[in-house]
Amino acid sequence: MAKQIFINLAVKDVQKSMDFYTALGFSNNPQFSDDSGKCMVWSETIFLMILTHEKFASFATKPIADTKSKLAGIFSLSVDSVEEVNEILANGLKSGGIEPNETRDYGFMIQRTIEDFDGHTWEVFYMDLTKFPAK
Repeated sequence: MAKQIFINLAVKDVQKSMDFYTALGFSNNPQFSDDSGKCMVWSETIFLMILTHEKFASFATKPIADTKSKLAGIFSLSVDSVEEVNEILANGLKSGGIEPNETRDYGFMIQRTIEDFDGHTWEVFYMDLTKFPAK
């Protein structure tokens, strides 16, 4: 079995969050979804669990962070082109996300940031390693 990653996030409105992540390009796996949480699929190995605060708290050993005012983590998604970066951000912004800063161009990498309704921060980037500076 391939190694997989499951990112778990506490959200205030599961359906609204599911709609937002669907707009970003995730799909829903109904097998692992119910009213208290949705399993959102990015790829064959990357999954996002969006959970009510109550459901999230049942797994947590610490209080849930207020991610609207404090940063708890940055999650990054690589894509195949600058156009895909821009399309994902455009769809996320139309779905109510916010872009807290401007596009960053590092020469070999284009990166944009979007936050969901709960303040969870995502970086969407395209990297062209042929443009990576030589050492």
